Amino acid sequence: MQEFRSEKKTDGDDDPQAGRTSRRGLGLGGGGRSLRGPVGSALSTRWGARPVVMVGGILTSLGFIFSAFAGSLLHLYLGLGVLAGSGWALVFAPAVGTLSCYFSRRRVLAVGLALTGNGACSLLLAPALQLLLYTFGWRGALLLLGAITLHLTPCGALLRPLALPGDPPAPPPHGPLAALGLDLFTRRSFLVFALGTVMVGGGYFVPYVHLAPHALDQGLAGYGAGLVVAVAAVADASARLVCGWLADQGWVPLTRLLAVFGALTGLGLLAVGLVPVVGNKEGFLLVTAGAYGLSAGSYTPLLLGVLPGLVGIESVIQATGLVMMLMSLGGLLGPPLSGFLRDETGDFTTSFLVCGILVLSGSFIYMGLPGVMPSCHPASSPATAPPERGELLPIPQVALLSSGNPHSTLDTAC
Repeated sequence: MQEFRSEKKTDGDDDPQAGRTSRRGLGLGGGGRSLRGPVGSALSTRWGARPVVMVGGILTSLGFIFSAFAGSLLHLYLGLGVLAGSGWALVFAPAVGTLSCYFSRRRVLAVGLALTGNGACSLLLAPALQLLLYTFGWRGALLLLGAITLHLTPCGALLRPLALPGDPPAPPPHGPLAALGLDLFTRRSFLVFALGTVMVGGGYFVPYVHLAPHALDQGLAGYGAGLVVAVAAVADASARLVCGWLADQGWVPLTRLLAVFGALTGLGLLAVGLVPVVGNKEGFLLVTAGAYGLSAGSYTPLLLGVLPGLVGIESVIQATGLVMMLMSLGGLLGPPLSGFLRDETGDFTTSFLVCGILVLSGSFIYMGLPGVMPSCHPASSPATAPPERGELLPIPQVALLSSGNPHSTLDTAC
């Protein structure tokens, strides 16, 4: 372990060029593995989510174990990037897509609850990994991570393929493009959604990579920078639950909420970038990091929650894989661009401002989705959600009674 630490210091800490390469390259691994999301969706559509997620758990575990015996950087890339990354691609899209099929009335809350683990891991995994590294060394830590990720296999075995009453039978895909869900791009609404998501992804992941370095650049000590990240992580996890409940109330169309919280996420990035121009940098950075966490956490379940309305429940697993790919395309641009701007300007101010503009641009594109802009056309009465396991109570029909006519009349949305 001491040898590994000394190699890391020699290769990066004393070499400015290595530091620049590190800043620009961070985030490429996560984005690259998510590009394989459509493959997991296609396999899940063909053989079902249960076996695909189980195989993905095994591959992810083998990737960590294989990397524990690495003797070179290429060995690590193959183990973590290719093997574990491919396993993760087989897990996420089928699992979240299947979860969306389980619910109709509380779908966004269910997705938000499932994704809360991301925020919790951001808070807990970093100190846990430090403890594992200190106790067992980096090889032992990777072996333990391989054992932990192997639990994805029994979790995948618990996924039950449910056919909800009223769901249309999914037609078999014709050709590789249909199997990957690429034919969804022929639909105007999904094409608008895809373009906006790529733009949002260009700035969304930057705080996950560069928020702590940005805090250090502003003079915060190591514990202060860690507190900033912790505040953002707690706000992110909490917002996923609250926004999931709010979205399922049906007060506001999901696409409109998506555009609003996407815009708030962009404004949060702009505020984080403006930290150097204020006096109390530590307090302002904590507030803006918390605001960003709340808006970004609210955006995440909505991003997946709008899919059934855009593509239909029969295509939601394929669409989930495409969403992973779309966010990854933006993620491949954002962190390297942020690192490049940091190297050119000397701080992360321009980086966060540019990424905030990218997110705002994507949110503006979302305005082309159906339901975002108010209309004054008669709205049909909402249909009763199909009964499902765990949600057997039907939703009452909502109608208005006119004063001169005892019969129900249609409501209007304006």
